Amino acid sequence: MALFWLEAMLPLGIIAGMLCVMGNAQYYIHTAAHGRPKHIGNDMWDVAMERRDKKLTEPASSDD
Repeated sequence: MALFWLEAMLPLGIIAGMLCVMGNAQYYIHTAAHGRPKHIGNDMWDVAMERRDKKLTEPASSDD
């Protein structure tokens, strides 16, 4: 009689499973689109450093 809380375990398990599926789908879609995992907590400093690194690593343009 005191195990009525077990009735809630199936719906909670389904909800938790769907959250995991959605999170993994977002991860794999982003990785496929951008070629690398998403950088969590990207702020303005990180964006500026990525832009600087991209400029430094791209081949020199033929402006000479």
